[in-house]
Amino acid sequence: MLGVIYLVLCMLIGKEPAGLLLSKKSGYNQIWLTLAAAFGTGVLIMGWATYMTAWAASEAGAVHPLIYANAVVMPVAALIVLILYWKRYRKAGSFKGIFVTGMITERRLFRKEAVFFGALLVFLTWIMFYVFFIKDGVLYSGYTVYGDYAPHTAMMRSFSMGNNFPTEYPHFGGQDVKYHFMFQFFVGNLEFLGLRLDFAYNVVSVLVLLGFLIFLYHMAKRLTGSFAAGVLTVFFFFFRSSLSFFRFVIEHLNSGDLWTTLRDNTTFIGYTTNENWGLWNFNVYLNQRHLAFGLLIVTIVLWVFMDWLEAGCSAPERGVHWIKRRIFTKKAWLCVHSETALLAGMLLGLTSFWNGAAVIGGLLILMGFAVFSDGKLDYLILAVTSVIFSVLQTKIFIWGNAVSPSFYWGFLSENKSITGVLWYLIQMSGVFFVGAVLIALFLRERRQRAALVSFFFPLIFAFCMSLTPDIAVNHKYIMIAYAFLAIFWSLAVLKLFQRKIGGKIVAVLLTIALSITGIYDFVVILKDNDSGHRVTVNMRSEVTEWLAEHLDHNDLILTPEYSINEVTMSGVMMYMGWPYYAWSAGYDTYDRAAKAKEIYSSTDAEAIKKLVKQEKITYVLYEEGMQYEQEACREDTIASAFTLVYESEDGRIRIYET
Repeated sequence: MLGVIYLVLCMLIGKEPAGLLLSKKSGYNQIWLTLAAAFGTGVLIMGWATYMTAWAASEAGAVHPLIYANAVVMPVAALIVLILYWKRYRKAGSFKGIFVTGMITERRLFRKEAVFFGALLVFLTWIMFYVFFIKDGVLYSGYTVYGDYAPHTAMMRSFSMGNNFPTEYPHFGGQDVKYHFMFQFFVGNLEFLGLRLDFAYNVVSVLVLLGFLIFLYHMAKRLTGSFAAGVLTVFFFFFRSSLSFFRFVIEHLNSGDLWTTLRDNTTFIGYTTNENWGLWNFNVYLNQRHLAFGLLIVTIVLWVFMDWLEAGCSAPERGVHWIKRRIFTKKAWLCVHSETALLAGMLLGLTSFWNGAAVIGGLLILMGFAVFSDGKLDYLILAVTSVIFSVLQTKIFIWGNAVSPSFYWGFLSENKSITGVLWYLIQMSGVFFVGAVLIALFLRERRQRAALVSFFFPLIFAFCMSLTPDIAVNHKYIMIAYAFLAIFWSLAVLKLFQRKIGGKIVAVLLTIALSITGIYDFVVILKDNDSGHRVTVNMRSEVTEWLAEHLDHNDLILTPEYSINEVTMSGVMMYMGWPYYAWSAGYDTYDRAAKAKEIYSSTDAEAIKKLVKQEKITYVLYEEGMQYEQEACREDTIASAFTLVYESEDGRIRIYET
């Protein structure tokens, strides 16, 4: 119940900044935008308020700081909401003043939108619970998603079952936190307030993704003037374009096993580097739940700054004269609404530790908007404010540099030449990106061309820059560009469909070509997350309970290289969990792996005592028959050096205190 109340307060408290940001426009039912923006901004504000209060309580000596944080934040939020609504009631002179009028202006359209968004809500709820749910005390996590859920659930549990203040990365404890973690904190707090973990994770994930799709639909409708274009944009968002399916079909037709392979295959198809990870399909939004939250906040800001873009693009000048007016006049630079720009910059900046890639992608698109808009100082205010808030957070949470930017041409393409990169794009996305360039030539409206060009900026960034050791993480920028560029493919398809029978046939064939790989990917998602393809974790494990009870934030436990299991579910700080998670976030996993291997395999008790003390490891976990980095482990040495403090009932796990 407390978790539900918390979510309701998020919605109510978020309605205030949402109301300041969103301007009412004719032709739109404001209720959808307001609900989505209220939830997104409310989660952002309440999340940070709770986190900072909990951190302060922890510094003051609280063992369970979330108790004090929620006891302070929830009543204060409720009081603020009551005061705001009471003022409205007094000002309006009647109880009706509590409610905002004019939220539904297009009733016929509202009915269609209600059906569409309702269907999206049902679909998203079903698929989120399909890949991640708890039944009879056992957590089930599908094969295509559990790898990403491992560090995320560990982080959630470090808050709901532990006291992770100041925050560390559970799969690489004892150091700073380089990975954006606030979405996981928010879910962890909901579990702490009584929502079961799967409900906390899935409900928030459904609502933020639905909120983003509501804004994506409205962006499409705003740029095209068409309800159908909005719906088709969402369809293209779910089902990606690629040449992979066509090549896959041709190969298996030639080998004579197409139908058998289509029926039995449970892996993502792909012929470019790491495409079989599911880098480009809807699975990304199932395992990277916080990406949708970042995109929701980003799209709220983009929606607001569409006013600037449309005003600049509606100027009567043409050609070179229009370009000069956007650069060399006072109007091009003077602020239009600096307060809105400041608030938008704060929201973007505060989102950095919810999903940093979304913030960078949003700023890149806004940079494109700024080129075609007047009021460029507003964009500067937004960017500076966002960067200041981001830098402040990195100074608080990260030791040293948050990112290491460097020029890296070509992304994952094997051939780094211009033609090689172009061919990689075509293989990976079919005609999607290359064809979007051609679409720009046929657009009649200047604002459409300006938006299309701006949406390309994250794609360009992904192929030119690297911020982390793992260049593959740049796929998020490409996914961001893809989501927004889908608007113009929906427009192109509808324009073709409005023509005679030949155009209609081409439109249908184009829609199939743009989505068939994504549709097959979705079939794979269903098959590779069904009852025979799930990782299970006992949520009532005695190991989990013992670790949560006996280890605190200052403890560091050496374990095998675990991904997701009963140990990670305790939220303890592991010396090193599964290496890829920490390595891709920027930690030096090679050094720790070597030291962990020495501790587990050494025959010298005094040497491992010295090394354990040096690394500040307080517990060593040994699992029966384990190996570490393909090296046999010596429990006899560990047992002679340290004290056995726990053994599981089945004798499988033993824990030694150092």
